[in-house]
Amino acid sequence: MAPPVATARTPIFATPAEARRAPRAAHRAAARGFTLVELMVALAIAALAIAVVPPSLQKLREGMAYRDTVRSVVTGLRAARERALVEGRETRFYVDLAGRRYGPDPQALRALPESLQMHVIVAGIEMSEASGQRLAAIRFLPQGGATGGSVDVLRPGVGGVRITVDWLSAAVSQTPLPS
Repeated sequence: MAPPVATARTPIFATPAEARRAPRAAHRAAARGFTLVELMVALAIAALAIAVVPPSLQKLREGMAYRDTVRSVVTGLRAARERALVEGRETRFYVDLAGRRYGPDPQALRALPESLQMHVIVAGIEMSEASGQRLAAIRFLPQGGATGGSVDVLRPGVGGVRITVDWLSAAVSQTPLPS
């Protein structure tokens, strides 16, 4: 028969239980709050973020409005050209200089954002002033030509882009403009 097995309990730590609890209690007391220096650093970081973020967001919005305007002018010009070719009739792209609006449909012109400027060069016969509007138009012909012209979309102090319509082929192209 096998001898009886005995079990013994041995302590894991060599120090008494009270000594092990004392550092935890001191740590909990220190973790309950923030020091004045920590609070001042956090407030300084928050103030810096509040001062820097809004101007950056404004520049971001202006840049997005500029890119959207350039894209919509180019798209509108190309859509007017395509419509003239497909429908077999003259089509115009309008720019209302007084009302700061543009687009291929005179009843549904898009507004130009306040931060941007628009300059137009068109043929003399494509400029009209009626009922408080100064309308400039680039006319696309069903045979594939156009009256030609250009639309400049400008960001003050930054530069812009010149969108040109060739009179012979009615091709739409872009050229960057320096500030």
